[in-house]
Amino acid sequence: MKETTPTAMPPCFEKWCQRFDDVFGHKAQKREFRHYLGGLLGESERKNLFQMAENAVGVTYHRLHHFLTEAPWSASKINERRLQVMNKCSQTRIPRGFNLIIDDSGHRKSGNFTEGVGRQYIGEIGKIEQGIVVVTSHLYDGRKSLPLDIELYQHADSLPAGKQDPLFEKKAEIAIKLIDQTRERGYQPGIVIVDAGYGNNTSFLIELENRKLKYLGGIAKNRKVKISETENNQETIRLDELAKTLPQEAFREIQIKLDKPKTVWVATKEVEISRLEGKRSIAIVMNAATFSEATDIDYFISNVSASVVTPEWIVKTYAQRNWVEVFYREAKGFLELKEYQVRDKTSLMRHFILVFCAYTFILWHQLTGGFRRRWATKPLNTFTEALEAFRTAISFRFFEWLTINRDVFAAHKASFGFIWA
Repeated sequence: MKETTPTAMPPCFEKWCQRFDDVFGHKAQKREFRHYLGGLLGESERKNLFQMAENAVGVTYHRLHHFLTEAPWSASKINERRLQVMNKCSQTRIPRGFNLIIDDSGHRKSGNFTEGVGRQYIGEIGKIEQGIVVVTSHLYDGRKSLPLDIELYQHADSLPAGKQDPLFEKKAEIAIKLIDQTRERGYQPGIVIVDAGYGNNTSFLIELENRKLKYLGGIAKNRKVKISETENNQETIRLDELAKTLPQEAFREIQIKLDKPKTVWVATKEVEISRLEGKRSIAIVMNAATFSEATDIDYFISNVSASVVTPEWIVKTYAQRNWVEVFYREAKGFLELKEYQVRDKTSLMRHFILVFCAYTFILWHQLTGGFRRRWATKPLNTFTEALEAFRTAISFRFFEWLTINRDVFAAHKASFGFIWA
């Protein structure tokens, strides 16, 4: 059920929140931190401030709003503590050599008063709309997918001086900052995985190589590359034109094991690219055996050794980028990443980080088996299953609370003009 109360939250929730207590400077902040996380994890259809306050006995809108917009606490410190908590447990620790995924995601937002809003491409609807976009970094280590950092992309239309404004940063520049934050913590990614929005940006790739980072990224079909026909003869050609010239034998059939099994045909080749010294490996991935039959063709670039960049490696490695899409789907669908009633950047970032905290709470208990022992009769292998187990715990404890606090609940409903009996 959607109604709950903070006093009925399971003990594991309080233990998790206590790990963040010393980051806050006031008792009221600690209390509202629990209220906000509880609201995000609850069953309200919408997770805006008003709805979370209305559905929780003992939670008030004004206190919750003050916590998100005006209370003096640092979202970056909360995020650092979140990652420290993950790193303290052997079952959730961040290992070396993980895949670092950089991506951006947007959602519709009407009006012109929210910071960062502007007409821009919104991935979830596949077209240009008025909305907000965030750039995020994610970890995937073969066992878990974990969001690391997030930054608001401030569209030029939202800034007084447009692209000349000192606050304006391109998405690729924000992505480099997020990568640097990851490395400053001592984390050591094995490879950076990006889509064509970043992989087609040569300046971005140069920044990665300057940091001695390996990468695999998408690249545009019209990108020109140099191929060596003979030792002293080079030809400049577009990638899609190159794909047409490759014989069918150059492509290898590969099976991808995703939500739905998929067969692709992959060819790899070493090429030279303007502004990048030496050779890079490119891959052409098609959904048919020949170029003329294919209806879906993707192109990739990597600075990993050519001996490693096999068709199997390309497909297996880039398929792991799907985990960031899974995160966005879960964070937006269950934790309402895009539901907020604030306009300034500081408050927006606080909301995003609190969503990260709620997501990590479920992930931590999924990996450590905390919910399984009490609130499930089967293994909890996904975020969705673990969240459902936690919500079962909330409902069970709320019904227990309700049996002895019927008058309190009735008064809560009456404050909103409802009669409960």
